[in-house]
Amino acid sequence: MTDTPLRFTVPGFRTESGVVIPEARLAYRTFGSPDAPRGAVLVPSHFMAGSGDNEWMIGDGLALDPREFFVIATELLGNGVSSSPSTTPPPFDGPRFPITTVRDSVALIARLLEEGLGVHHLAAAVGFSMGAMQAFQLAVSRPGLADRVVALAGTARCYPHGVARLEGQLAALFADPLFAGGEYHDQPAAGIAAFGTVWSAWLYSQQWWRDELWRDTDPDATFESTMREFREEFLPGADANDVVLHCRTWQQHDVGTTPGFGGDTHAALASIEVPVLLMPSETDLYFPIGDARYEAEDLPDPTLLPIPSLWGHAAGAGASPADQAFVNHAIRRFLDGEPILEAEPVLRRP
Repeated sequence: MTDTPLRFTVPGFRTESGVVIPEARLAYRTFGSPDAPRGAVLVPSHFMAGSGDNEWMIGDGLALDPREFFVIATELLGNGVSSSPSTTPPPFDGPRFPITTVRDSVALIARLLEEGLGVHHLAAAVGFSMGAMQAFQLAVSRPGLADRVVALAGTARCYPHGVARLEGQLAALFADPLFAGGEYHDQPAAGIAAFGTVWSAWLYSQQWWRDELWRDTDPDATFESTMREFREEFLPGADANDVVLHCRTWQQHDVGTTPGFGGDTHAALASIEVPVLLMPSETDLYFPIGDARYEAEDLPDPTLLPIPSLWGHAAGAGASPADQAFVNHAIRRFLDGEPILEAEPVLRRP
């Protein structure tokens, strides 16, 4: 593993919005050797995450074992390390940074793979949440590049309920007068705290809260300390404009708006001919399990395996030891081409 993120730069990068970023940066890490016996696996990052945040499934004996795979973990545009509002000089600093799309990040990833790393084929693309969005998009934008796709607690589109949820969380941030339309001098701490507080009710399931499962990770934790953590530590060190960008990127994503599909999400999903493992959390409030079932109907070769967990959306990131074991085992079997007997039948539309 590289100790700190590396940077792949592309001069004169044209975003989907038409804005040209003079120098676009994509942060990434690698695990294992480029000549790993089973090829390369891409792991794109999730909301405000870094390339080291998926190590619970990368390591000796885990689903993505660097002794077998060359693992490439990338960082989504806007996370504060890859090109972001907080790290880009004028004229694209702060609120003037373009709203970049999942496809913008995927375009940079494809160039990193081929131009930067000499990787022209992937054994799989494995992503959680917004990382799953990128994995789906890669399969649509670059058919045949990856042999398999794994979508953990994420879908190929942000549906209207998800747009509304994110809008509510952004409203909490924008209510801080210090935000000032993104032209702040000091971080709008009250707004970021409010954003995290609203987020808290969505991250885990209702039963997680009822059963006080915060005690599973900290026996001394209380409801009050859990809420304080969301207010004060949910996004430590985050820049508010970066947070806004990630929300906007999330809200507008739809594989159906890929050029050539005319906004047809069903057609875009139907174009993914490689096997896809969909692992929604049974209790996810961000990407409800019904959305995964809905999308599976369009995929030519889906395996639908819900994660039996009370940890809500976070189950897809291995939030509990049981979640980690379940997800690692399933990914391992999927990459080995072994049947997953616990998979749920996929119903087809008439």
